[in-house]
Amino acid sequence: MNNLTILVVDDDPVIRKLLEQRLIREHYDVLLAEDGQKGNDLLSTNHIDVVLTDLMMPGDIGGIEVLEFAKELERNIDVILITAHSSIDTAVEAMKKGASDYLEKPINFTELFLRLEKISTMRGLLRSAQDLRQAMDVTESTAAKTIQNLEVTAATLQDQLDSIETILTSDTMIAEEKVSDSLNVILNWK
Repeated sequence: MNNLTILVVDDDPVIRKLLEQRLIREHYDVLLAEDGQKGNDLLSTNHIDVVLTDLMMPGDIGGIEVLEFAKELERNIDVILITAHSSIDTAVEAMKKGASDYLEKPINFTELFLRLEKISTMRGLLRSAQDLRQAMDVTESTAAKTIQNLEVTAATLQDQLDSIETILTSDTMIAEEKVSDSLNVILNWK
């Protein structure tokens, strides 16, 4: 099962249904919206990984507005624009605004699935990198605590050695006292 939830936003019911069927067949979770407003509503209330949106839709909210809204909600949402050949320049502009990619109509499903696989792979790599960063942070924290404990232990041992040296070099004690006091220092170390 693919781990991506895909929102399809398109005013054409035939394209919506076709995308839904093909995506479900590839085991993607799919949500559908017939216009930009419904798409934005679904974005607000669901976890969405990828938005496939028609660039040109009737009404006040087209593909660019869906893209902008998605990126405001979650900058890591991938948005793929579906465009007619005549609006490729607009699609390129949309990519400058954060779109991940664009597809021309009629949709080449091989291309679409390759792009979705790339997105899934990149998300997996990002998760792995985040897990690695978290593991490195834990290791770094543990190492810092270990070093701090070793420094305290080394300082305590140095104090103990200094005390034993002072006892052993004392001119006022006899040898048995020096040995007894030195052993007490060693035995009382914590």
